[in-house]
Amino acid sequence: MTEVRLDGATVTVPTDDSPGHRTRTILGPVDLVLTQPRVTVIGANGSGKSTLLRLLNGLVTPTAGTVTVDGLDTVRHGARVRRRVAFAFTDPISQLVMPTGREDVELSLRRLHRSRSERRTAAEQVLDRFGLAHLADQSVYDLSGGERQLMALAVVLATEPGLLVLDEPTTLLDRRNTIRLRALLDSLPQSVVVATHDLDLALAADRSLVVDAGRVVFDGDPATAVQHYVALADAP
Repeated sequence: MTEVRLDGATVTVPTDDSPGHRTRTILGPVDLVLTQPRVTVIGANGSGKSTLLRLLNGLVTPTAGTVTVDGLDTVRHGARVRRRVAFAFTDPISQLVMPTGREDVELSLRRLHRSRSERRTAAEQVLDRFGLAHLADQSVYDLSGGERQLMALAVVLATEPGLLVLDEPTTLLDRRNTIRLRALLDSLPQSVVVATHDLDLALAADRSLVVDAGRVVFDGDPATAVQHYVALADAP
């Protein structure tokens, strides 16, 4: 399993353009070691959970402290970290940059397969594995929300990363596609970290974090984490 370590990881942002450079802390400090196969992150909108996820593959770098993935620092070894950590956004259309899914998968494989014919063969294998071969040559804009989400996951998983990070992957999905996505996640050999508002999905984990006001306020058993989050959400 992939090991992710956050040591005093803190993220601050400027509050204005004044000469004093006033800043506001939006996350941290966070001290965590994540080694479990399935970790879920829950919290209200604006709580900092998306920032936490983006720290895991270097999309956001800590203002203070460090984040490492299998010993690789996300600041000093950013490219190597991103090869180990795949990130899936809430809206898959922001991740599917080519006209068709086949072209997107082939694009993600360019580093591994220099030959165009090898990329085509490898892409076909990926699409078959995810049950998407019949959709490979359709415009990504003609796919349903669930099909787009699965295609985006096929794209980021094509290079066999060690860790998959997903930011609210079920937000745009109906129940049928949510169930389909959960089945896919359950079948993956990769470690998975998911931020979600779907409490059923949050429970399907080995460990859960609750994020509130930029801090990790609970870390442990998923059922207890959900209870903690519900209590926070229901508080006057």
